Amino acid sequence: MPKVSIVVPCYNHGKYIDEAIQSVESIKDKSLYELIIVNDGSKDEFTNSRLKELAAQGYNVIFQHNQGLAASRNNAISASSGEYILPLDADNKIRPEYVYRGIEILENNKDISVVYGNAQLFGDSTGIMRPGPYNLQKLMLGNYIDACAFYRREVWEKTGGYDKNMPFTGVEDWDMWLGASFLGYRFRYVDEVLFDYRVLGDSMIRNLKASKRKGDANQAYLMKKHEQFFGPQYVDEYFMSKFSGSAAGFMSKLLLKRYFPGKFRSMVEKGDLREYL
Repeated sequence: MPKVSIVVPCYNHGKYIDEAIQSVESIKDKSLYELIIVNDGSKDEFTNSRLKELAAQGYNVIFQHNQGLAASRNNAISASSGEYILPLDADNKIRPEYVYRGIEILENNKDISVVYGNAQLFGDSTGIMRPGPYNLQKLMLGNYIDACAFYRREVWEKTGGYDKNMPFTGVEDWDMWLGASFLGYRFRYVDEVLFDYRVLGDSMIRNLKASKRKGDANQAYLMKKHEQFFGPQYVDEYFMSKFSGSAAGFMSKLLLKRYFPGKFRSMVEKGDLREYL
């Protein structure tokens, strides 16, 4: 029984899949993981050909008609048996330390359920992507934790998996992180490079971020889905508890939000307001 199920949805990214596989196979202890690849109805001839070759070589490849990213991850996880889940996009690469660090943290900290870290950017951009420590308020403003996070299978089961009913695909992981947060699951940030993130000019997530209409539709959907937490009843209770803790600090942040909204959002995203909000 493998400890970790590494699930790789693939749609027309066959030219990158070998790099993703090689990164997984750089893990020395082969008994620790299983690798499940999903061909999500690719229309690219090379991708279909390469995935058929991999299946013939013994790799576990699920072939399905196009169902989208959420369903692809869900189908792969449903077919898996690992205690822990690590999603990997077909154009990205993981580092062996991710698996070892993830297992170490979750085995020794039963109160932690999700582990995530930094990414080395490559492709059209370079640098280090550092999401920073977990912050619920920052997460409610927008997703900053990549889908390539190491988590307990229970998180996927209790949240209902990746939501295939999102208006536009690309932020299904955001919904899962919100759902996990509201259920009380705890996150652990590791300030180390744990995977490599390929930056593509025409990537799905970049196109999604470029469209305000799509972004607004997804945000509205999530606010409706989790309205008991985004709604006024949650805000009232939460803010009153913060006001009781430090009235002066709370009021200064409230005035900042009212009269300097750009500065307020910037500080929230950086985690500078964690103490009061």
